[in-house]
Amino acid sequence: MSTLTQSAADLFGVQLTSHQVDQFTAFNRELAAWNTHTNLTAITEPDEVRVKHFLDSLSVVCAAPMMPGMRVIDVGTGAGFPGLPLKIAYPDIHLTLLEATGKKVTFLDHVVTVLGLDHVTTLHARAEEAGHMNGQRGAYDLVLARAVTRLPALVEYLLPLAKLGGRCIAMKGHTAHAEIKDSQRALSIIGGHVTAVETVELPGIEEPHYLVVIEKTAHTPSAYPRKPGIPSRKPLA
Repeated sequence: MSTLTQSAADLFGVQLTSHQVDQFTAFNRELAAWNTHTNLTAITEPDEVRVKHFLDSLSVVCAAPMMPGMRVIDVGTGAGFPGLPLKIAYPDIHLTLLEATGKKVTFLDHVVTVLGLDHVTTLHARAEEAGHMNGQRGAYDLVLARAVTRLPALVEYLLPLAKLGGRCIAMKGHTAHAEIKDSQRALSIIGGHVTAVETVELPGIEEPHYLVVIEKTAHTPSAYPRKPGIPSRKPLA
């Protein structure tokens, strides 16, 4: 993981201690072990995990500095990306991992224990449900999502969870700008505005990635998010 240390510092200014590198190594080990019996990720080769999972997750700091005590939620976290790498690198954030698949939540609970992380909560729910829960709706400084769904539907998942003035970051590929264009109606209804699009280039990856930064500019109407499944079937586009 020495190359992770160098790459994190060179690309994103993230300084990792030897203890944090050990945590990344343990995370990689547990991911590989569990992936033999639980479908967590198609990316399993160590160098690919380092770049496509760990470095990609850490790239979030290009758009949102991690401040001590800030409340962060990772929506549709899957095997813990981008939330867990950010928590390892910035242990003073308060992290919620939102995941609808029970087997993945079991893995997340296991990894959090193995890595000795505190101030991490796993939430077994759909985003449409979490967006109406007391203690979740309007509760977060930063709301993250990677590889969840297209932006017109995604903003309905993310913005209800953000504080007024908080931010959402959608991690996107080459369709980022087209998705932003398609999401203008959803943003105006749900209460958000795209304030920046940061380009991320990762070693060995030909196409750049994009961090779409959305500010929560107005309270989300109480009708949103709609019932589970509706935002993806009938996005506000």
